[in-house]
Amino acid sequence: MASPVNPPRGMRDFLPDEKSRRERALTIITGVYARHGFDQIETPVVEDIARLHSGMGGDNEKLAYSVLKRGLTAEDIADAASAGDALRLADLGLRFDLTVPLARFYASHRGELPSVFRALQTGPVWRAERPQKGRYRQFVQCDIDILGEPGVLAELELITATTAALDALGLTGSTVRINDRRILTRLLASWGVPEHFSERALITIDKLDKVGVDGVVAELGELGIATDGIAESLRLIESAGWSLLDGTPPAWLDVPAYEQLLELRAAVPAAELVFDPTLVRGMGYYTGTIFEIAHPGSGSSLAGGGRYDGMIGRFLGADVPAVGFSIGFERILDLLPAEADAGRGGVVLVHAPDVAPDRLIAAKRELLAVAPRVRLERRPRNLKGLLDSASAAGFTAFATLDADGTLGVQRALG
Repeated sequence: MASPVNPPRGMRDFLPDEKSRRERALTIITGVYARHGFDQIETPVVEDIARLHSGMGGDNEKLAYSVLKRGLTAEDIADAASAGDALRLADLGLRFDLTVPLARFYASHRGELPSVFRALQTGPVWRAERPQKGRYRQFVQCDIDILGEPGVLAELELITATTAALDALGLTGSTVRINDRRILTRLLASWGVPEHFSERALITIDKLDKVGVDGVVAELGELGIATDGIAESLRLIESAGWSLLDGTPPAWLDVPAYEQLLELRAAVPAAELVFDPTLVRGMGYYTGTIFEIAHPGSGSSLAGGGRYDGMIGRFLGADVPAVGFSIGFERILDLLPAEADAGRGGVVLVHAPDVAPDRLIAAKRELLAVAPRVRLERRPRNLKGLLDSASAAGFTAFATLDADGTLGVQRALG
């Protein structure tokens, strides 16, 4: 019986056309970010296990892949199992996002970086997810972060650059939903939610668009939270939009945080900003502004992020202002318009079987001087089938090389 040859569940192989499509999208995104002043960095795919489980990654820490220490014995494994402490068997783990590695990177290289550092990082991350449509165990993230800028300028740069990247991909019509963690904290306090219930209560609020006001109130009640007045607050939230400062602000509104959101809205008239007081974002490390990008073609957000001023201080012993935005690369690929794959161009050089290798390379070099790419193909019996395949792969022209080494003129495919 043959061994299975599929990749592990939740991970994928990419054929040349799909890999090329992904690289083109990634090139567009990184090109836009570079034009907006972000500098690309790279970090290792593994980090110290203690760093990955330091409380900075929220629920994603539970999905981290661990790398076992070398030289473990069966007795070591049995002892860890009996103690319920499997993490002591590992010293490294695969990164589950790019933010924790960035925090470590900045702490390591702060003296070599500008006072305000605009970081661009792309690459694969790994989470032990339950594989399903649109959810993978290995996927690519595209992050931009600004470290060292405490004011709203950082949020403005991130929103402007990210919407520009999506526009460059042809994904116009996006909406930026925005909120502030301080507003959520004040809201929970006004309801009398105990601090140890805060994260669970926020997860429940995040379901408002799915279960409605009554569903949220019922679930909060199941946590043992007194629900008097909560339904009224939620209905006001659903209807108020940007008008919360018209008249007397509600008691639960953190007015300074909300005024910062108004400042953002005034500064980016080209972006459609929607205030959503129920926007939560899952990461516990967010300390201020949080945002997501919605698109009419997707039922899930295309990008998300927020301010996490307290994270880097865990490495340095002093807080550093930080805010980031991450594009959901896998999600946007399914939305890219067909024309995004067009225009690759290139020439297929169809050669006779017995042309000398040095002449083939010389002819290829000649064509590369005028074409974006060149592929060598031995002339088959069915030339039309070969040319149809080349056209489907994005080539726009072909040339021939005869047995005597004569290079024919380029002719258009199709």
